[in-house]
Amino acid sequence: MTAFARQEIRGDFGLLACEIRSVNHRHLEMALRLGDSLHGLEPALRERLRQQLGRGKVEVWIRHEPAETSATQVRINLELAAKLVAAAAEIDKLARHTAPLNAVDILRLPGVMVPPTPDAEALATAALALFDTTLTDFGASRRREGDALAALIAARLDAVGVECAKAAERLPGIIQHYRQRLQDRLSELKGELNHERLEQELVFFAQKIDVAEELDRLATHAAEVRRVLAAGGMVGRKLDFLLQELNREANTLGAKSVSADSSQSSVELKVLIEQMREQVQNIE
Repeated sequence: MTAFARQEIRGDFGLLACEIRSVNHRHLEMALRLGDSLHGLEPALRERLRQQLGRGKVEVWIRHEPAETSATQVRINLELAAKLVAAAAEIDKLARHTAPLNAVDILRLPGVMVPPTPDAEALATAALALFDTTLTDFGASRRREGDALAALIAARLDAVGVECAKAAERLPGIIQHYRQRLQDRLSELKGELNHERLEQELVFFAQKIDVAEELDRLATHAAEVRRVLAAGGMVGRKLDFLLQELNREANTLGAKSVSADSSQSSVELKVLIEQMREQVQNIE
């Protein structure tokens, strides 16, 4: 299920920013991108995600920017600075007309000025708290989308019910039409009208096109989809299975079709079921 959440906090440690986003995926796939000072938190973050999510391709970013330091907070690596000065003196002996090395030049060299290291424990605690807050917002975003998807699926289930009702209403008319065709055909052939044989043929035809069982199963599966959606939780795989069963019944309905209207109902049902199936891929 697609969702997005972002939070950030500031403190003595500097700036922490967290983003969580997800797209549809059949299984749970996690990708964590953490700052260098936060790599040790990855197992804990993964476990938190597993507890909250069942499937989806989830990406997490946590970025740390250290606080700006004042001159009084900076420590100078005197040992490195001394080595650099000594190295510069050696170069002076070899070269001619070298520019004098001043303190500012030395301070600009990497590693000479050492900013204060943030408290690792405090940073980890803040990062986990920020992640938990962001994950809560992320979950709320997923639930809102889930509610919207449930409403869309419910609307299509209503349409499935309408098509099933149409198919049931057409059956008596289809049988009567077939009866009339048989009678007309016998009249054209000027054959003797055997009412017993005619009724047997009609019974056989009615049994052949009887879709009451399929319609009942369609209604049962549709009711179960509604129940599963109302129950909530991680229902994506259950819905996958139920929609497969709905599609199976719609195919059988089409196979028994003997009229254009019945065929159209089967097609409409399969379109509605496919639309629901696509939406279910977004549900955890």
